[in-house]
Amino acid sequence: MSTFKKTVGKLHLWLGLASGLVVFIVSLTGAIFVFQDDIRDLTEPWRKVEVQQSAYVLPSRLQAAALAQHPGVDAATTWVTYFGPERSATVFFIDKDDLPIQVYLNPYTGQVLHEQNLRTHFFTIIQEIHMHLLLPEAVAKWVVGISISIFVVMMLTGLVLWWPKRKQERKQRFTIKWGARWRRINYDLHNVLGFYAASIGLVLALSGLFMLYPWLLEPLVLAVDGGKPAPQEIMKTKLDTLQPATAATQPLPDIVYRQVRRLSPTHEMVLLGPTGTGKAPAFCWTYQKALHYYHRDEYAFHPVSGQLLETRFHATKSAGTKLSDMNYDLHVGQILGFGGKTVAFLVSLICASLPVTGTIVWWGRRNKSKKKKLRLQAV
Repeated sequence: MSTFKKTVGKLHLWLGLASGLVVFIVSLTGAIFVFQDDIRDLTEPWRKVEVQQSAYVLPSRLQAAALAQHPGVDAATTWVTYFGPERSATVFFIDKDDLPIQVYLNPYTGQVLHEQNLRTHFFTIIQEIHMHLLLPEAVAKWVVGISISIFVVMMLTGLVLWWPKRKQERKQRFTIKWGARWRRINYDLHNVLGFYAASIGLVLALSGLFMLYPWLLEPLVLAVDGGKPAPQEIMKTKLDTLQPATAATQPLPDIVYRQVRRLSPTHEMVLLGPTGTGKAPAFCWTYQKALHYYHRDEYAFHPVSGQLLETRFHATKSAGTKLSDMNYDLHVGQILGFGGKTVAFLVSLICASLPVTGTIVWWGRRNKSKKKKLRLQAV
């Protein structure tokens, strides 16, 4: 083995031992989370409703129904989401006990279907472990971020170590020798599966890092856009609070909802953010397909009058911005539908297995080296 490969091997080993546990936990919880919408649709009947020919009720009515059992919660702090014709709408808020509450309602009638404390919900806990390892966010951001960054290096160094010098060796490197001893099978599981999973694993790892550190995505967006983002890509709505504004005669969420429905009529999902204190714009996002976050239009409104201040339509976005919008759907595989999620699930499981099989390989070599030294001493 060349000096270069020996150096790469040591780097691969020690980085793997340092990050292995975090990579295992993050990859395993990621695999579980991939099909969370599909599993919840099967186990939570309140997520679906019967399609009706009538129009949806307005968001102010949903807010009133959701908050009826929670006096003291300000409707201006809630998030309202319409998910599409076959799905219930939701109102999300933090209650007086500081609990994250999500209320499911029939969007055609405003009837409350179910109320959920997200703090104790299984997939919320899985997501929290995946993102923060149940650590304080400020600490977890670095623990997870550094470990996944190391994992990216691990996949690259693993490819360097795996790649054979001679063509005749390549065939055996692509297959697992199931009839061999268990140590050899474990070795092949680490190397062969690691090779097949590397390209998708890099996409999953990098898209996760982009969510942890959005600034990492900016150079990629700039590169795709040729180095200069178009002015319309930068949505930083400025609000002049000193300028008097005429108060809206209707609830602000209803004004916002009506306008975005008119401007994005074919979009299934509508997410209305909190209208706040009147000192910052009210934002709304519409998505072409329910539970998919790539193809979206973005809106900013005056928080007092409801006047439309700024828009950013998907059709007018640059290629770099569209790539940025695609990041979450890439991360969970749903950009390619059920097949994409299946691939993301399998690759996540393989990524979770790599620290385990790698540690077994290292432990076996370590014991082999000790036994060899003992034999030499005995002689």
